[in-house]
Amino acid sequence: MAITQAIPNSFRGELLTGTHNFTAATGNVFKLALYTSASTMSSATTVYAATSEVANSGQYVTGGGVLTNVSPVVSSGVAFIDFDDISFTGVTLTAAGALIYNTSASNKAVAVLSFGGDKTATSGVFTIQFPAATTAAAILTIA
Repeated sequence: MAITQAIPNSFRGELLTGTHNFTAATGNVFKLALYTSASTMSSATTVYAATSEVANSGQYVTGGGVLTNVSPVVSSGVAFIDFDDISFTGVTLTAAGALIYNTSASNKAVAVLSFGGDKTATSGVFTIQFPAATTAAAILTIA
């Protein structure tokens, strides 16, 4: 099994049909779910599924946590979106990757994240730190 970091092919097409609204406060609800190394996710991933998701522990529950998004920005011909970092407290878990998905649009996949190996928290805090919100580093960019 493997998690390959990717923007799902389905998401690319859904952008052209207006399926996803990233506007802060008035847009769709996006969540991040954590997955074990037994998961298989890639650009072919189309929707959230609980298969091989990390088990409930502390603040982490099946389905993951709600992401706080920042409205899209266009700068120097590049559109990008960022999310605030998300933390799950009081957890004992091991995750190899994550899925960002849109709960407002039938749980459609937005991004597959690979951690490059297992990351563990033991009776602690598990944090996903998103890259800087810039044209070169944001989690989602369209150039």
